[in-house]
Amino acid sequence: MTNDTLIAEIVTFRAVPGTDDTELTQAAAALEPFLMTRAGFVSRHLSCGADGTWTDHVVWSDLGLAKAASEALMSEPAAGPFMMLIDPASVVMTHAPVMVSQAA
Repeated sequence: MTNDTLIAEIVTFRAVPGTDDTELTQAAAALEPFLMTRAGFVSRHLSCGADGTWTDHVVWSDLGLAKAASEALMSEPAAGPFMMLIDPASVVMTHAPVMVSQAA
């Protein structure tokens, strides 16, 4: 991997029972100020499949910066409401180099 390789951080999870999609998306959107100030942040997309599995797809400029942001998020007050809506047993996080990137 070279220094210019983007890193995809893929986090899949399920919401705690009874969580409304709007409540979860609003709590997730509240993390925007945190993300915008993190070194290496490129983009974020949050989606939810028909089976209720959420996917938070965050792109970073560097693996080290991605991991540092994940660690910092754990003590970020704005993350509390979002984290409270996630079933912790369902969380799976992976990091991988972006092999192809396309945009309109």
